[in-house]
Amino acid sequence: MKIVIQRVSHAKVSIDGNEKSSIGKGFLILLGVAEGDTQEDADWLVRKVAGLRVFDDEKGVMNRNIMEEDGEFLVISQFTLLASYKKGNRPSYIHAARHEVSIPLYEYFCKRLSDETGKDVGTGMFGAEMKVELLNDGPVTICMDTNHKE
Repeated sequence: MKIVIQRVSHAKVSIDGNEKSSIGKGFLILLGVAEGDTQEDADWLVRKVAGLRVFDDEKGVMNRNIMEEDGEFLVISQFTLLASYKKGNRPSYIHAARHEVSIPLYEYFCKRLSDETGKDVGTGMFGAEMKVELLNDGPVTICMDTNHKE
């Protein structure tokens, strides 16, 4: 699994011009599921996201996690994170998991994130054409890949 976490002041996702989910201060998370990914991968990412210290403390040092900031979550499925670009200029998505794998793992990640933090998790709609708006705070953008857990 690959995720891109953006610390945001606010974010929202719309489908066909209708707002589906929105958050205030927190994390916008783009999540890509690869062939071979498991619930254990999702569990590892959830623990990392919940504990990630990228919010400023009283001294202006990034030392606080999202729970200490009472932040919110918006998780968007993003198969293009699995793009292979080795040949030519048109990306291939052969490493992205099929829907029958990726949808349940996306839903599992969102549920585990909610369970771990006690917070609702806003979502997009898997496979839909979505418009995502955000105000990146910092900017702070972190990439995580379960193939690189060390």
